[in-house]
Order: sequence, then C-alpha cells, then structure tokens
Amino acid sequence: MARATAPLLSALALAAMLAGFSAAAAQSIADARRELDRARAESADAAARSQAMSAEAGRQLDAAARARAEEAAIAARIQASEADITAAEAQVAIVERLRAVQRERLAARQGPIVRLIAALQMMTRRPAALAVVQPGTITDLVHVRAVLATMLPVIEQRTAGLRAELDHAARLRRLADRLVAELRAGQQRLVAERQQLAAAAVEHRRRSQTLRNDAAFEADRAVALGEQARDLADLMDELGAQASRRDALAALPGPLLRPPSPGDAPMPVAAATTMAAGGKAPPYRLPVNGRVLTGLGEVSRTGVRSRGLTIATAPGAQVIAPAGGRIVYSGAYRGYGQIVIIDHGGGWTSLLTGLDSLAVAVGDTVVQGSPLGRTGAEQRALTVELRRGSDPVDIARMAG
Repeated sequence: MARATAPLLSALALAAMLAGFSAAAAQSIADARRELDRARAESADAAARSQAMSAEAGRQLDAAARARAEEAAIAARIQASEADITAAEAQVAIVERLRAVQRERLAARQGPIVRLIAALQMMTRRPAALAVVQPGTITDLVHVRAVLATMLPVIEQRTAGLRAELDHAARLRRLADRLVAELRAGQQRLVAERQQLAAAAVEHRRRSQTLRNDAAFEADRAVALGEQARDLADLMDELGAQASRRDALAALPGPLLRPPSPGDAPMPVAAATTMAAGGKAPPYRLPVNGRVLTGLGEVSRTGVRSRGLTIATAPGAQVIAPAGGRIVYSGAYRGYGQIVIIDHGGGWTSLLTGLDSLAVAVGDTVVQGSPLGRTGAEQRALTVELRRGSDPVDIARMAG
C-alpha cells in the first residue's frame, strides 16, 4: 500500500455515498470519517518524520550515533505503517457501513416489485379457456391489460433504480476488496520493518557491547534505587536529584576527578548536544500514536490524579523517545509494567510506563525518535510524564 498512491475516500465521494442515508447511519459514518482524518494526519506526520530521520542517519559520521539514528528512522517508518493500517481499517469500516445501508435500501425497494411481478405472473398464467366459461372474465382481462399498460412504465422506472443500486453495491464491494488487499499489504510491510528494526538493534548491541561494562554499574545503581524507592514518584525524584548533581559537577571549572560510580559521570559531549541546555525544555514529541485518554491533572477511572498524558495505543505499537537523553532506568517496576526513565539534562526527565517489551538498557544514549520498545499484544495504554526537577510539566503544550 504505497502511501502516496493509496486510494483514499475523498470528501466529495463520501458525500455522494451518504446521499439519501438515514441520519443515524450518516452520523455513524461521519464518526468513522473523523477517525480516518485523525489516522491520515498521524500517517502524514509519521511519514515526514521518517524522511527526516533517514536524512539525519545519512549525515551522522560517528558509527554509534549513526546506528541510533538508523534505528530512530526505522521506528518512524514503523509508526507510519501503523498509522497507514489504522487509516485503512477506518476506510474499510466506512465502506462496510455504506454496504450495510445499501443492503437495507435494496431489501426495502425490492419487496414491492417482487410482489407485483408475482401477481402479474399469476394473472398471465391463467388459461384462456376460462375466459369463455366464467362471466365477466373478458371485462376483467380488458381491465388487466389497462392496468399493465399503466404499470409497465412504473415497473421499468423502479427496476432501473434497482439496477443503479446494484451497480453501486458492486462498486462498494470492489472498493472494499481493494482496501482489504491494501490493508494486508500494509500489515506485511509492518512485519518486515519490525524485523529490520530487530536486526538493526542486534547489530547496534553487537557494536556497543564493549560499552556495557560501564553501563553495568549504572544498571546496578538503578536496580538498587528501584528496591529502595517507596513508589514511582520517589524513584523519579531521586534520579532527578542525581542528574542535577551530575550537571553541577560538569559545570565546575578545571579537571574532574574520576567519579566514584559511573552514574555520577558527566554525559558524553555527543549525547549532551541532543539534550536540554541551560535548563530549557528539550524538543518534545508524543512517544506513540494514539488517542489521549487523560491529561495532566485529570482524574483517571481509578480516582488517581494524572501527572502526565495517558494514550490509548494499538496492540504492539512502536514507542519512541520523546526527546534525546540518557536512559537512567529500564525495566519492570511495581505493577507499572515495563518502564523507561530518560534524563534529558538540565533537570528535565521523562517517565514512560505501560510498555510490554524494551529495546533500551540503562546507560544507553538515545536521540528523539529512538525506539524504546513496544506496547502489549492486546489493547493497552501508555503513560508519559515530563518533569523539571520534581514538578510535572504539561506535555500537551510542548509536544510537536
């Protein structure tokens, strides 16, 4: 399903199909149309992001940075494919609803014509000999012929309308078949792109294996913090405080002594260029395609006040880094599923909860758009929080 040439229902075509439908059916199709528009917007945004990521990957000279940029580009293509599939599913839903309404209209219009034709057939099958022996039969036949002469134009008009309805139904069926074929092609492309991402991740892991020894110290530190923290907020506060101390140490003049643990070491210069500088907010985007369920400060179904955005995602949706930074926590945590915490520098941190599988480890450096993992196979919700220090920040005003 080529994104540039995929046949989409235009507004004029949809309006023509809606003509004559009931108000309830039209409203149902209009709702599906709005879902389609949202999916199209996500598809266009993801496609543009994929092109930008691919161009950035070509400009990277450092092997590790190029590998991260390539993974981010593949993840963007995966999100574009997911958005295309959502759009195709919305189109199929629209066409199926149109076909259902069409079938109801055909059934309603065929009934009277079928009964009329059956009555006329019974009259034409009447033996001619009966006209001689039954009184009034000749007069009846004259009346029948007069009725037939009057009804034939009406029958022809109605059957012509039925033929047009049947042609319309056939066009809808062909459109549905084409959309289903495009949907299957998109699903196959998504599988191939996910396999490509997995292969790229394996290659990246192989190349960066020599850096894992230092990262192991940070992993142990993060696990210890996870065991000591009473809840997720305590964990975020502690990691944010350590990031602030690290930034303060990096700003001191003169040479720095060897840090007592890798977690206190300043971030590499190459990584720092992707993060927030001078306390400014990092460039930010939503980490996954989907519909926002709750925003900052809203009360969820469980009665808990939200400190970020909760997004309904498709099964197995690709999750990306909302901004560049360094992974300071990656793993399961106390009923939140798999979580990831990213230190963006300058006191800014992001928390993502509700992942099912992870593609990053503690100590990894990520750029905006780097793959972090996937949501579960069933319909899931992903929560993302952005903090400056210990204060939650409204992502909706920052996300691009």
